[in-house]
Amino acid sequence: MDVNEVLLPGVGLRYEFTNAEGQRIGIIARRSGGFEVVAYPDEDPDEGRPLLRLTREEADTVAEILGAPRIAERFADLTKEVPGLAAGQVVVPPESPHAGQPLGSTRARTRTGASIVAVVRGEDVIASPAPAEVLRAGDVLVVIGTHEGIEGVRRIIEG
Repeated sequence: MDVNEVLLPGVGLRYEFTNAEGQRIGIIARRSGGFEVVAYPDEDPDEGRPLLRLTREEADTVAEILGAPRIAERFADLTKEVPGLAAGQVVVPPESPHAGQPLGSTRARTRTGASIVAVVRGEDVIASPAPAEVLRAGDVLVVIGTHEGIEGVRRIIEG
């Protein structure tokens, strides 16, 4: 899908695309941090009619909801493009010494060279988790690195 990016001086950026039904949709990312979703009517393609206004936090929530099912798919696609790079999943078992501990305490990237790029917790996805994110039993860690690095993360998490 083609997305056009238009600079709006003093306002922010507008991203435009045409949906499957042929309607032009715009998303305005304001410099102030807010977002606005607009639609362009056929009779006046220059007049964007507001559909929805979102705060930065609301937009982040919508992005997580819409992106959650596709995050693992995107990482899998990335690994196909970069030789030697793999994606894996590591489940935090209840007996893990890291269950209930911050992600940073694992020192996984330092010890293995592999990166934990997301935590899947039930229906939620925590993309780019911070070191302070507390791991819970049952969390699924999405790991990017070499096969050896991913296995190293598995050994660390499983204790």
